[in-house]
Amino acid sequence: MATIDLSPLYRSSIGFDRMARLLDAAMRSDGNGAGGYPPYNIAVVGENRYAITLAVAGFDEDELELEVENNILKVQGKKADDSEQGEYLHKGIAFRSFERKFNLADHVEVIGAELRNGLLTVGLEKVVPEAMKPKRIEIGKSLNLLEGANKKSA
Repeated sequence: MATIDLSPLYRSSIGFDRMARLLDAAMRSDGNGAGGYPPYNIAVVGENRYAITLAVAGFDEDELELEVENNILKVQGKKADDSEQGEYLHKGIAFRSFERKFNLADHVEVIGAELRNGLLTVGLEKVVPEAMKPKRIEIGKSLNLLEGANKKSA
């Protein structure tokens, strides 16, 4: 796979560090060998609400760990060694340990997680701060700004 050099972007842009890190991580993750394990879905479940569902059959709650740091949700599964469970004729169920990372947008928070029937569901919600919400400005209140401009032009 071709490598893209993003260093010119770092020299000529300010404040886009997170975007550049995301691009770097995306380029590196293509060949990381993680494949598609465990498989997952991302669903919109309401306005500003999302759910990530991972197929983690065979894992107990105490073998799973969720962590959020710097807008990255990390889901880890650590399976104990099952070598003493006997001899297999065929072993097709993957119980290997895993780590899956999801980049979260600004103001997206994890609101909870649930393990049911081998599916781990992580609830997410986008919480927009009051300072970023649209404000309604009423028309009709005089600020006397136009009167000062009219006096100067006369």
